[in-house]
Amino acid sequence: MSTIEDVEVLITNPGRNFVTLRITTSDGVTGLGDATLNGRELAVASYLRDHVAPILTGRDSSSIEDTWQYLYRGAYWRRGPVTMASIAAVDMALWDIKGKVAGLPVYQLLGGAVRRGLLAYGHASGAETPQIFDSIRAHLEEGYRAVRVQTAVPGLGQVYGVAAAGASGSGRYDYEPARPGARPTEEQWDTRAYMRHLPSVFEAVRGEFGPDLPLLHDGHHRMTPNQAGRLGRDLEPYDLFWLEDCTPAENQQGLRRVRELTTQPLAIGEIFNTVWDYQTLITEQLIDYVRSAVTHTGGITHLKKIMDFASLYQIKSGFHGPTDISPVGQAAALHLGLAIHNFGIQEYMRHTDDTLEVFHTSYSFEDGLLHPGDTPGLGVEYDDAAGTSHEYSPAYLPVNRLVDGTMHDW
Repeated sequence: MSTIEDVEVLITNPGRNFVTLRITTSDGVTGLGDATLNGRELAVASYLRDHVAPILTGRDSSSIEDTWQYLYRGAYWRRGPVTMASIAAVDMALWDIKGKVAGLPVYQLLGGAVRRGLLAYGHASGAETPQIFDSIRAHLEEGYRAVRVQTAVPGLGQVYGVAAAGASGSGRYDYEPARPGARPTEEQWDTRAYMRHLPSVFEAVRGEFGPDLPLLHDGHHRMTPNQAGRLGRDLEPYDLFWLEDCTPAENQQGLRRVRELTTQPLAIGEIFNTVWDYQTLITEQLIDYVRSAVTHTGGITHLKKIMDFASLYQIKSGFHGPTDISPVGQAAALHLGLAIHNFGIQEYMRHTDDTLEVFHTSYSFEDGLLHPGDTPGLGVEYDDAAGTSHEYSPAYLPVNRLVDGTMHDW
């Protein structure tokens, strides 16, 4: 029996912070897991280093399901992003090891590929319509066949989803929300101004790019159910692929009201951590896409169970995949997405060159489709020398206030 011999927590910042778990077996096989929790990275690092690593050594490295249950049920304090990101990291690492031992990519261990590749969407944004058009064209030139569209709002400053460069009228439209510093930056928000402005943006985009391009939009939890339903109805003429996080989904019953008001496809779940967060949404078919990340939802083992549950209700995947998911977490999402029947679409933001010097990947993006590759395991290797050259630096996601100063959902 091959046992877990060493558990390491690796922290690096090649432009943004990543937390990676590396497990080494008694046979010398290593596996990687992504434990990055944007803005709270050190909490997960401590959980893994101080509480998980000591109880993993000596365990059978092939017992993935038993180890998952051991870490979930054994902690007593269940769920939550720190716990579930920690469990996810262990789970990914063990799947990586199992694939390497078997000489197979992880998707083969999950039942094999059911499609040639995974349709990916990128992030287009701009302060004004011409900049949005330029950003969309740039993504199409890069090979994307689906695009999320985010816009600045007249009268407000920096808002979620719009790159600072794009908002100021110059530079690339890349978007990394976590900003270095000792405390979060504050943004300003006006929901009514946003709801008045957004339909005109999508009208212009549809007029410029035609009816066939899949368009997505993220409301980022900032509307009430009534507001979300109204916006969804106003956007129906523009045939969105989905409207994401239209209202804070901790209030699962609120999605009933949204469904009453609009036929807009809905995506929810990037801040969810377990199947229990989805129970009402799935059984009552209140959403169309599951937005969880492998990294934050207990790993491949748990997210596959959620997707099997969702498949009973014709609900598909839309796994979270911005640059605060490391290449390890992205690879895990690709292996899972390639193997499940109810795949929908995969979020994909390209990592920086510095990040890819730390994480050597085997996944590919061609003609709008992602593929995890056929390297045994997850197909990602960690470069220690490159990783240690980038030290941790505090960074926080922004916070949001209404125009009158009241704290609001960011």
